[in-house]
Amino acid sequence: MNYSRRDKAILRGLGAKIAEIASLPINEQRREMHNKTNNLEKTKPTVHIYEVPWHEMDVNDELKLATRDPFCQRIETDLKRTLYMWRHMQADMVVEPTVVQPLIINDTGFGITEDVTVAKTDERSDIVSRHFHIQIKNDEDIEKIKMPVVTFEREKTEEEYQTRCEIFDKVLNVEKRGMPLEKKIYPWKSTETETSFWFTPWDDIVRWTGVQEILVDMFRRPKYVHCIIERTVDAWLSRLEQYERLGVLKGDPMEFWGIGAAQIFSVCSPVMHEEFALKHEARWFSKFGRNFYGCCEPLDEKVDIVKKNIPRLRKISMSAWVNFDKAVEKVGDEMVFAWKPSPAVLAAPIWDPEGVQRDMEEKMEKARNCIVEIHMKDISTVRFQPQRLWDWSQIASRVTQKYPV
Repeated sequence: MNYSRRDKAILRGLGAKIAEIASLPINEQRREMHNKTNNLEKTKPTVHIYEVPWHEMDVNDELKLATRDPFCQRIETDLKRTLYMWRHMQADMVVEPTVVQPLIINDTGFGITEDVTVAKTDERSDIVSRHFHIQIKNDEDIEKIKMPVVTFEREKTEEEYQTRCEIFDKVLNVEKRGMPLEKKIYPWKSTETETSFWFTPWDDIVRWTGVQEILVDMFRRPKYVHCIIERTVDAWLSRLEQYERLGVLKGDPMEFWGIGAAQIFSVCSPVMHEEFALKHEARWFSKFGRNFYGCCEPLDEKVDIVKKNIPRLRKISMSAWVNFDKAVEKVGDEMVFAWKPSPAVLAAPIWDPEGVQRDMEEKMEKARNCIVEIHMKDISTVRFQPQRLWDWSQIASRVTQKYPV
């Protein structure tokens, strides 16, 4: 692989900064705190920031790329974002002295992709509005959903691994890592229990069927809807089985977290959520040792049915749309209360840090007897004022320090 000595020097310089940070004792302290939370032991509420609008975050060219080779630029992006977070919005992040070489895996997908019209307000943003064009309308169309075919590019993986080893020799460790590589929950961390497959079959389905249409079909054509979700879960399980056969998993699935959601059921009753989502999703979650359920859908009225259907449930999402008091009562200390405050505060016309702190203090006091994580995510915009997110991180760190047990 061709890259310049200049590119190599840039990456080694960044790697040295990562190594220095990774050597700090605070990383081990935070790692222990995360482990306590995952083991349902009382500790300070942990704070996580991810799904950041990076195109709005650059200050003084901190994120500007200096390398020229595309392979080097991908590495540089990761390193610079880690350093940026450490400088400005650490929350409870952990930095490790490691560069990851992912196993290069190809996947044919589910045989059908979204046909969509997109509306944008910012060409640089990944956040867009979508109008889905319906592709599945009847029983025959369900056959469009195919089982994926997975292949592993062993030679290309080894080539890239050797390149990373050469670049970071005696600076950072280089590790080959198999699936899962999804860093939805803690994107700046790299331990096995903090990565997982983001299992959201209903996010796929509504793109193929239309949102309103499939919700109506749950009433009008329930058998048809059951067939769609069953085949989609089959496809996910087929992919997992192929990963196991190819030997590209990081270990036994029972060592991983199962993480998933069914956000479209925000508008459905607990009975409908159980029948058309949870009972089917349980087949997937049964493969994993610990499970985390939910995203933006409010689950305060559904805690009991999630516990009933999801095996080894360890964490449950409580989004900005829950009745917080009811959620605290329902969850208690039986599982991790993963609170997701609204990112809309970061997009408000006027930034109100005092209001953010008051709300967080009120919530943390109510959840004093729970085992809490705070997830600031789905951040569409900070109005090109990155200091808002820096402030939010400092507020969250300050408030949660009041609640160690």
